[in-house]
Amino acid sequence: MSAADVEEQPTFSVIAATAAVGAVVLLITLICSLRNKSEEEDKSEHDANQKESIANGQKNASKKKEKGLVKSKSQPTKDTFSHPWLATSLKGHSEAILGVDLSPNGKYLASCAADRGVLLWNVKEFDQKDHKSVRANVELDHATQVKFSPDSRAFIISLANANTIRIFKMGKKSDGSVGNIVADSTMDFPKVHEADIISIGLACTGKYIMTAAADTSLNIWDLKGEILASLDTHQMQNYHAAVSPCGRFIASSGFTPDVKVWEVEFSKTGEFKEVKRAFELKGHSAGVYSFAFNNDSTRMATVSKDGTWKLWNTNVEYKKNQDPKLVITGKCPSNRPSRIALSPDGRSVSVATDHDIHMYMATTAAAEGVLKDVHSCE
Repeated sequence: MSAADVEEQPTFSVIAATAAVGAVVLLITLICSLRNKSEEEDKSEHDANQKESIANGQKNASKKKEKGLVKSKSQPTKDTFSHPWLATSLKGHSEAILGVDLSPNGKYLASCAADRGVLLWNVKEFDQKDHKSVRANVELDHATQVKFSPDSRAFIISLANANTIRIFKMGKKSDGSVGNIVADSTMDFPKVHEADIISIGLACTGKYIMTAAADTSLNIWDLKGEILASLDTHQMQNYHAAVSPCGRFIASSGFTPDVKVWEVEFSKTGEFKEVKRAFELKGHSAGVYSFAFNNDSTRMATVSKDGTWKLWNTNVEYKKNQDPKLVITGKCPSNRPSRIALSPDGRSVSVATDHDIHMYMATTAAAEGVLKDVHSCE
């Protein structure tokens, strides 16, 4: 896999907001997946309907009615969101969308869902009324996250049940469009995480893959599924982990009020050497929900349960024990679980919380706008 630049220069905060939308999808669909009624209420309602059907001597009619009710509950809510910045709404999944990723060459968007499918969308078709997608089936499982390879010719997913990594290769048709998508399940990475995988990453250098689980484990793999290094984050519980856009660093955040950053070192000939502690971001008073790098990793943004987000100057000589410097602290709309995105140039911050995406000027923390009710549970 060849290296490629993942990010493009943003206009205003659109790119940062777009990056946060994937997190909103995950958060809101999980909330929406909760039942509005308890199982006991459903059972009592079912019993009542059954008694009524017996009393009226209309068992068959009642059964048809119940099937109709179940069907209506499973139907997706109509999308009513509208905004001048909205490029399009992609429809194709039948279950909750759990992850999205934009290919480094900017040509494709991948989405994965609980419907056992990964859909690839052509970005050039976003301005059209109808959107075609190419589907990759996930046999006997479903993907929770998806990440493109640096050359945009393959992608990896994390498997929900197998709790490991699977690689898919993208074929091409004669016209250059995506052809067959092939995965060999016998080549899945070995299962080593005991807790569920919550984050995956693939370095832009194509040299390693990162996985982090909901406990405190974090692993670095080569592309053949061999573990290069295993770390204990010592954060009591991992909330988020990521590979920096430059491919040089990996980082994690969790229950503790800090973000830990390591450097993944390779020799000049490309052989793995070690994973070394680089620096830590300390300043929050509660757990850190998520964090983000800018394009060259000289800035980082964090969002915490303490109700604040922070911008950090990470352009320091950490090998000489220099610590990152806090640039500014901003106030979040709430202290609920959130995801943060930082624009490639480090000038704009977006925070996704519940249904909304809030955008701020990174250097002043001034509010730049808000996208309300991007996803609704109604």
